[in-house]
Amino acid sequence: MEDQAINSEITEPTQDESVQNTEASPVADAQTQPAAEEPQNIAVSEEAQAMPVAEEPQNISADEAHEAAQPVMEGAEDAPQAEAVHTRAPRHYYENVPDTSHDDFDWSVDKRNVASYKDDERKKFDTLYGSTFKAIAENELLRGAIVGLTKTDVIVNIGFKSDGLISLNEFRDMPEIKIGDDIEVMVVEKEDNHGHLHLSRKLARAARAWQQIVDFYKTGEVVTGTITSKTKGGLIVDVYGLETFLPGSQIDVKPVTDYDQYVGKTMDFKVVKINETIRNAVVSHKALIESDIEQQRSVIIGQLEKGQVLEGTVKNVTDFGAFIDLGGVDGLLYITDISWGRVTHPGEVLHNGQKLNVVVLDFDDEKKRISLGLKQLTPHPWDNLPAEIVEGAHIKGKVVNIEDYGAFLEIMPGVEGLVHVSEITWSSQPINAKEFFKLGEEHEAVVVTLDKDERKMSLSIKQLTQDPWDTIENKFPIDSRHTGTVKNITPYGVFVELETGIGGMIHISDLSWIKRYNHPSEFVKTGEKIDVAILSIDKENRKLALGHKQLEEDPWNTFETVFPIGSIHEGSVTRKDDKGATVQLQYGLEAYAPARHLRKEDGSMVEAEETLPFMIIEFDRNDKRIMVSHSKVWEQVKTEEKEAARKEATAESDKTKKAVKNIQSKVEKPTLGDIGTLAAIKDKMKKAEDDAATTEE
Repeated sequence: MEDQAINSEITEPTQDESVQNTEASPVADAQTQPAAEEPQNIAVSEEAQAMPVAEEPQNISADEAHEAAQPVMEGAEDAPQAEAVHTRAPRHYYENVPDTSHDDFDWSVDKRNVASYKDDERKKFDTLYGSTFKAIAENELLRGAIVGLTKTDVIVNIGFKSDGLISLNEFRDMPEIKIGDDIEVMVVEKEDNHGHLHLSRKLARAARAWQQIVDFYKTGEVVTGTITSKTKGGLIVDVYGLETFLPGSQIDVKPVTDYDQYVGKTMDFKVVKINETIRNAVVSHKALIESDIEQQRSVIIGQLEKGQVLEGTVKNVTDFGAFIDLGGVDGLLYITDISWGRVTHPGEVLHNGQKLNVVVLDFDDEKKRISLGLKQLTPHPWDNLPAEIVEGAHIKGKVVNIEDYGAFLEIMPGVEGLVHVSEITWSSQPINAKEFFKLGEEHEAVVVTLDKDERKMSLSIKQLTQDPWDTIENKFPIDSRHTGTVKNITPYGVFVELETGIGGMIHISDLSWIKRYNHPSEFVKTGEKIDVAILSIDKENRKLALGHKQLEEDPWNTFETVFPIGSIHEGSVTRKDDKGATVQLQYGLEAYAPARHLRKEDGSMVEAEETLPFMIIEFDRNDKRIMVSHSKVWEQVKTEEKEAARKEATAESDKTKKAVKNIQSKVEKPTLGDIGTLAAIKDKMKKAEDDAATTEE
């Protein structure tokens, strides 16, 4: 209701005033006054406001007005407090009272000198009062002063209408916190659910730290942070209150495996990456070290000269060489420059932390690369080759490398010779060097050629022994029989070694007299022993022709009488295709039956693995070939049956003719009876001839 809410303003006290003014609101005043004390403002109910003017007293004092309003106050006890505190009756209630002798009393002033103001005055004082406070916005960073401390919170004044509370947990880095300290805070909410000003020092530090980190990232300035904990793949670094990530690879220029040793340390870092969206930053300590190293590298490289000998420390050994620390700059000692001899792995010669002298082979100012050498500090072994190593000399060497074309033997560190595959054995058969040689093995050889200028040497193992082909006829004459080892099998034959350096080939056709093989592997396997006969010798080309079937007599001389053309033998079909079938005969002999000769009497075809009679229709001794037919067998039976029937009919006809002739010879003249008999005989003879003709057809 109009004029019910009266703002109590603070008036400046003077020495003459006996009542002290306070900033308490009417609500507070109403709560703190005793119940018996007269209220300054009376709340009048709507019924009281609507009372007729005539019923109102003409003259009323303050005490009487209080007593008149007391029932209304008692009825308003259950009303909200905000309405109960305004106890002054409406102004028009008093304005309607007729003028009396008490009109000189100022009814707008109560006992506590609380006055009411007009709307324009009230707005003026509100504006004046509001100008004494700061205008703040949420998420704003402000400076504030600590004005109070409790067991759990810190009270901070930022010049706003009310002070803010911040939890003591946000001041763990300030153990000596005290009233009067100036701090930076962030306005989280001007008024939270409880009506309090919500401030945060933690968020202020994080916001300020992030802004600083962004600035440091842009300028490249070095920051200082404390490593607080270890995480997967690196460490967490506190930089001005903000957690940043330090990858394990960015801790040091050397690989780091133990991250725990860095926890708790305060170090300098460089911000190398930021993410504005999630406010994440990546820092690096390695970048600072590399920057220092780069400066040292530039100074050292500027003083380098080719051929200069420097002392270094082995920093890292790899498969391809080793990195040498020359005192602030690294150089690469490649594996081929470690020793004049062959080095399989640098770890065989070098180890981390080893100190050694190296020579500068080359360097690149732009790429900052330095190539070092170790073997160059000693003379090349070819320049000091022992006098006993000459052509024809017998030497020993270790196999250090194997290629398809041969093997390299190391005679002494840095001096190697090649044993070509053609110099391994006197045999003309090809040899696989990787099967003959093994790395690390020691072999004796003969120096065949030697070129010190080109630093090349060719060796031979086979020349350690006499060439067996010089006297081949004496040990392996033609038609002699020997036992050898199958070394290799090809589609056309088998290579057999009789002794080291001597061997020959058995052609597939010389494996067996009677059986044809599609591949030699059907007859023999690699590594098996086999008996052979020497068929021929080619001394110039170092070749022997061998045979296995020649160990036995040629059975085809006998087969010609056992399997004559037209003879029938039982055979088994072993293989069959569209063109014909292979038939196994007795004595292990194989024959071939064309497809047209595989038809049975019932019209079906002979199938594989069937055993049936076959007729020999062709026999070629020179080509060792036999051709057979099953169809000819049953066709011949039918032909023989027809011939037998024909012969029987012919014999019967001859017999009848002879009987008729005998009768005719005994009769001089025929009678009528004889004529009838003769006619019957004639019909019988004719019938016999017709039957015979039918049989022949």
